[in-house]
Amino acid sequence: MVSAERYNFQMSSLPSTLPYGVPAPTYRLPDATHVGAVHLQVANLQRSIDYYEHVIGLRVTARDAARATLTAQGEARPLVELHERAGVSPAPRRGVYGLYHFAILLPSRADLGRLIANLAAMGLRMSAADHLVSEAIYLTDPDGLGIEVYCDRPRDQWDVRGQELVMATESLDLMELVRAGDELSWEGAPAGTTMGHVHLHVGNIEEGEAFYHRALGFDKMVWSYPGALFLSAGGYHHHLGTNTWSPGPAASEEQARLLEWELVVPGAADAAAAADSLSGAGYAVEAAGTLWTVRDPWGTRLRIAPSA
Repeated sequence: MVSAERYNFQMSSLPSTLPYGVPAPTYRLPDATHVGAVHLQVANLQRSIDYYEHVIGLRVTARDAARATLTAQGEARPLVELHERAGVSPAPRRGVYGLYHFAILLPSRADLGRLIANLAAMGLRMSAADHLVSEAIYLTDPDGLGIEVYCDRPRDQWDVRGQELVMATESLDLMELVRAGDELSWEGAPAGTTMGHVHLHVGNIEEGEAFYHRALGFDKMVWSYPGALFLSAGGYHHHLGTNTWSPGPAASEEQARLLEWELVVPGAADAAAAADSLSGAGYAVEAAGTLWTVRDPWGTRLRIAPSA
């Protein structure tokens, strides 16, 4: 827990208004908040490494018998951590509470176009969507875990309706994106690639809003998308998506699944303030040094960590 004096400072140091969206009502996450690594439970470590290296274009920077850390090319920041639990079953096709997909953000349209061309040359299937604020393709890893790879449109091209950011799911012109790649080869996820957002299956939008908006401190960005709620810090279109498109229940220990996702805030005081807000709302928060962990109402574990 943090002192009231420090907590009040954290609240007052944040802007009180947004050009769009609905600000969190009490504590608000700092503008510089971003998503860190996702931790995945997989059935076969080497099989998953092969997929994430050769298909997604990440690279292994650390490995032991049951775990591997992957980053973008030339980057030290972890994006994906793979944890082997031999023999776990694939994620069910209809989904469980927890991971819908995690989303890798490429620096440019050209990068996404080169990836699309490379996937097509490999004969791999993908789905795609234009979300107006971003352009995205969707893949499934060997354990059935969902992956989005996308690029953002500039913020001055985003549209607002009332106070709500406008997002949609429309068809995407894949050939236009391939042409944006200038016929250059895909050399893997380039420097500057980040984990853009995480999208979760939840059991109830209202409970998800209570946890992630009112307690954790994300602002609401999009709330009229059918069965979904999109939230962020700093005016981004979303660092977190939640939806009620899965019948549940939560993933079991014997299934491939999201073990944990990381939310990175600027400093230790910010992490402590977020933890204090969650605790004050009645959620059980655990401390380990400057790191804090909490589970949402459906058991999905979140780690809140300072960047420095």
